[in-house]
Amino acid sequence: MREKIIHRATELFLTLGFKSVTMDDIANELGISKKTIYVHFENKTKLVESTTLEMFALISHGIDGICQLQKDPIEEIYDIKQLVLEHLKDEKSSPYHQLQKYYPKIFNSLRSKQFGLMDACVVNNLKRGIALGLYRDTIEIAFISKIYFASIMSLKDKQLFPLKVFSMASLMNYYIEYHVRGICTPKGLKVLSKIINNQIQPNDK
Repeated sequence: MREKIIHRATELFLTLGFKSVTMDDIANELGISKKTIYVHFENKTKLVESTTLEMFALISHGIDGICQLQKDPIEEIYDIKQLVLEHLKDEKSSPYHQLQKYYPKIFNSLRSKQFGLMDACVVNNLKRGIALGLYRDTIEIAFISKIYFASIMSLKDKQLFPLKVFSMASLMNYYIEYHVRGICTPKGLKVLSKIINNQIQPNDK
């Protein structure tokens, strides 16, 4: 039952937002009493914490699986992007912002974990790209890995990127192309162009 609660709560939080969803909402969705939820979770904060950790573990496992394939570094970036989008939906309710505002301790802990995961992944990607002649060997790896993380996080800012103008899928596509073009060699640009041409472009508006 604990896993069922986490699974359904995660879906509701991502769809409606962490603040918007109540324990009553979750209980009604599952067809159980609110008391049953409290048997497994002391309060809503504990449930929110469990759902964020579960989602992070799931995405982390997926990213590790992609990295282990040792694909072309540029293709790897796009595969990871697709994985993240599939798990996080389009974030129409701005759950990331709600988590930051109403559950700051959980938000800061999650952000720290996200940085650790993403930094290691990006650094490895950059090193492989340089070795393969796809990325310029003059790039500053430590700087780019941090800028990459900061930029990806900023895409979730709905004041900067309102949903009426940008979907999360389009933002991710725009930024990744921007990132890769900035570090590629002519050889890498050919790979990037091939990937972009083979993509099924999302409805951006």
